[in-house]
Amino acid sequence: MGLLIKNGEIVTADSRYKADIYVEDETITRIGSGLEAPPGTEVIDATGKFVFPGFIDPHVHIYLPFMATFAKDTHETGSIAALIGGTTTYIEMCCPNRNDDALEGYQLWKGKAEGNSACDYTFHMSVTKFDDKTEGELREIVQDGITSFKIFLSYKNFFGVDDGEMYQTMKLAKELGVIVTAHCENAELVGRLQQSLLAEGKTGPEWHEPSRPEAVEAEGTGRFATFLETTGATGYVVHLSCKPALEAALSAKARGVPIYIESVIPHFLLDKTYAERGGVEAMKYIMSPPLRDKRNQKALWDALAQGFIDTVGTDHCPFDTAQKRLGEGDFTKIPNGIPAIEDRVNLLYTYGVSRGHLDLHRFVDAASTKAAKLFGLFPRKGTIAVGSDADLVVYDPSYRGVISAKTQHVNNDYNGFEGFEIDGRPSVVTVRGKVQVRDGKFVGEKGRGKLLKREPIYV
Repeated sequence: MGLLIKNGEIVTADSRYKADIYVEDETITRIGSGLEAPPGTEVIDATGKFVFPGFIDPHVHIYLPFMATFAKDTHETGSIAALIGGTTTYIEMCCPNRNDDALEGYQLWKGKAEGNSACDYTFHMSVTKFDDKTEGELREIVQDGITSFKIFLSYKNFFGVDDGEMYQTMKLAKELGVIVTAHCENAELVGRLQQSLLAEGKTGPEWHEPSRPEAVEAEGTGRFATFLETTGATGYVVHLSCKPALEAALSAKARGVPIYIESVIPHFLLDKTYAERGGVEAMKYIMSPPLRDKRNQKALWDALAQGFIDTVGTDHCPFDTAQKRLGEGDFTKIPNGIPAIEDRVNLLYTYGVSRGHLDLHRFVDAASTKAAKLFGLFPRKGTIAVGSDADLVVYDPSYRGVISAKTQHVNNDYNGFEGFEIDGRPSVVTVRGKVQVRDGKFVGEKGRGKLLKREPIYV
């Protein structure tokens, strides 16, 4: 049975017009005015609504063993929450640690997702060591359609790589034509600062940010850029949080380094005072890089509006209140992360487009199209065009609501954006032509999601 979306205003990264969309066999087959459809076609009236390409979250954690515990979502709960928020594709960080085998880790993450995700997905493959086996395993993983690596310049002795391993990873990435994404800090400096603060009796969550200050993130960003420049690899900074790190990345870009920038929705809207409230309320807001001084938010919004920040993700990483309490008396033991996969699109639209100065096309680009282009998914994903997958979001800009843990769908007992107002939400969300969400409720097929295999594009 086909699907016809009528009377909507189609908005992509570079166009805006009123037209109908006809879908069959999971793809968009016709776009035009007054389209007719055969009997039995499902018809959705999008009068007064935007029709966006399905949104892409380029940075999520679903399955994650981390800091003596596990992130709370499953691929079922995380993908349903994503869809209700308008995200139809996510890229999960596959994160075996230094003691794990990379290929076995990839198969584990892949197996966790298969048959359990309600939307499409792919992976960034974390490189957490580079030993005699690593190169062969990474070649096999790239051959299987995973064409982006992830490195951590933090979490020493767990996820983190040293400079030699970073160099080897980039040389291989350059050869294979894949992009390297990086968590940019300085593991040695963070470790020393943590030890010093704890020795002074500064153990509460408010000391997390001073243990990983802006200068440390800026140093890591600059060092990552220097290695890209030296090896010729293409890079992507994940969850950039502050003006000094932004300046380091833009300085590299200005001298021709192929480097792209992601920020995540918490850093646009939350600041370090949330992590200074004391007790478990503060622990909820511990993430790395940390929430920063509020003065950084204008720099991020301005850079996003100008296209200097390429994408907006989430770094979705849900740990509940009990898990956060593992760090009582020692901030270094608080599991890092905040849930956001369900709220990213609505928050970005509300505080960027509706109440801010973010252009509607830049919104679509940053939340969908640019990620599709950078990670080898375009034009299958990230746009509305004949031949593209029918991942569509019929968005109601007249909706008004308030975010609350009581109504969320992520598997977590708090919401970091509790009480934030939203102007608009998806009214219908499709994955390859099948309606998965209507008016904030999941109505679709739980295991519909497919692993998206990609080709190297940085050759």
